[in-house]
Amino acid sequence: MYRHWVVFAFCCFGELCADQTLKPQLAASQLATNNPTLTTIALEKPFCMFDNSLSPNKSYVIYLYAMKESAVAISSLVTDNGSKPLDSTFQQTGGGELGPYKAALFNVPSCASPPKPADVGNVNKVADVLEQYLFRAGDDGTCLYDPNFLGVCNPPLAPDTTYRFKYVLVESTGGIMKDQTLWSDPIKTRRVKLPLKIDTWPGRRSGSMIVITSIQSVLMFLLLAGLLASVSSAVMRSGDASAETKHVSQSIQQSEPRPQLSSE
Repeated sequence: MYRHWVVFAFCCFGELCADQTLKPQLAASQLATNNPTLTTIALEKPFCMFDNSLSPNKSYVIYLYAMKESAVAISSLVTDNGSKPLDSTFQQTGGGELGPYKAALFNVPSCASPPKPADVGNVNKVADVLEQYLFRAGDDGTCLYDPNFLGVCNPPLAPDTTYRFKYVLVESTGGIMKDQTLWSDPIKTRRVKLPLKIDTWPGRRSGSMIVITSIQSVLMFLLLAGLLASVSSAVMRSGDASAETKHVSQSIQQSEPRPQLSSE
């Protein structure tokens, strides 16, 4: 049932990656930087993965299931007793703690027209390329709290937690599972870094941060020096004005005629 497949991961921006086993993979770092994050994991969409399972004149969709690594010991099944995929939700499974939940539903990516690597450098097309190529698990921060939300909820993942993912090919008309991948390798979200544990020693900072900090220090020094110079200049002008006023006053007093005493 399981085959090898070629996934368009844009390795080296244009070279196809080597054949990989049938399982979801982390998105290529060239297109998904800072991956995983605290609450999201960007995955490659399943290009060319299910082509041999597609029948003409039938429509299909892809389900993405997610679960915590700890749930593997409980159950990793994504179908009921028959062949229908589970509709288990994030809430029903405790965020994947009790088993897999359906995190996404999207159309089968076209193997005939994958995203073009050259479009990554086009500002007007890069968003569309990322939309075609990536799926970001944990990217919906509102669906859990929206009473009117009726779609498949993809709420934020838990920080510092290991997850696994599985793609399932489903025939749209009957809702029957046609094919599925293996579960992905364990993928862990980032850990929250406590403020007390953040290393602020200059040797741990990047070169750009050190330059910015140095420039800010110099500007602060110049600003302070300018302020002191302005205050000092104002004080000196005030002193000069006072001395000049006193000198003028004395000159006026000396120049005024003194009254003569009349002689008897």
